[in-house]
Amino acid sequence: MSQRQCFGIDGLDALLGGGLLPGTLTVIAGATGAGKTQFGLRWAREGARAEGQPGVVCDLTSRGDAQNHRGYARAMFDWPLDEFPGHGHEDLDQIYDLSHAFAPYFHPFGRAGRRVTRRDLGPDEWHAWRTDLARVLRRAAFFFYGHFVRGGRRVVVDGIEPTERFPDSIQFEFFEYLYHQLIHQEDDWVARELFREHFRRLQPKMESHRYDHSQIGCLYLYTTPHVMLDDLMVQPLSEGDVFANATTVILLGRTREAGRMGRAAHVAKHRGSVCSDAIVQYELTDRGPRVGRSA
Repeated sequence: MSQRQCFGIDGLDALLGGGLLPGTLTVIAGATGAGKTQFGLRWAREGARAEGQPGVVCDLTSRGDAQNHRGYARAMFDWPLDEFPGHGHEDLDQIYDLSHAFAPYFHPFGRAGRRVTRRDLGPDEWHAWRTDLARVLRRAAFFFYGHFVRGGRRVVVDGIEPTERFPDSIQFEFFEYLYHQLIHQEDDWVARELFREHFRRLQPKMESHRYDHSQIGCLYLYTTPHVMLDDLMVQPLSEGDVFANATTVILLGRTREAGRMGRAAHVAKHRGSVCSDAIVQYELTDRGPRVGRSA
């Protein structure tokens, strides 16, 4: 079995039988303020120790209320988390110049200040988003493929707004493309999609920079309307494509104990691996999440 992609948080990795399974999709679900971003950044940064290359963060917020990933990364790990430009010319030869560093933070949609679901946009606005999506997809392929040939094996996707129907969300449509066409896809197929008419010229370099897509893990941070862990645990996991396709689902929520509010985590699903059924308390500190005793 491939080495687990752990968080570097003993209490959480113990729940997961050692960590997440490479090549799979994991969802961390919880309300705003539950600590999803801190857990995601912790897992991404652990890639530097485990695989020799930190993970990347794709922030899909579009309303001007970004999750302060860079602030958290700096405070928790002194990690600059430089931003990859959302616009610009794709210098394809730059992909294989490994002396050229690719910044690990990608915020492709800018700050439109509006929700990005069909219900919230008029016909012209919806068409404008769809047009912009085509540009963003190519930029995303450049960003992810560049990181994967440099050894990156962890992807964190954050900032997707809750919606009643996933197909109505441009953000979720974008995530589906990322996961199925770039992350969970053979490397030569991704290279063809990115290089297009330049593929034959760059094919020799592609052949000497192969990577195994089955070793790339993806962590999807999902915001729920439910705050209390008990409420999250009784929700059916089959609702929505992302939960149905995920190998692992981790729930983060608030708890009441002895007249005090706390936070606790529970692994609701971990296909293909033994995991603990425990509900484990955690706290958010300036240096990141700390997972402690069972509830």
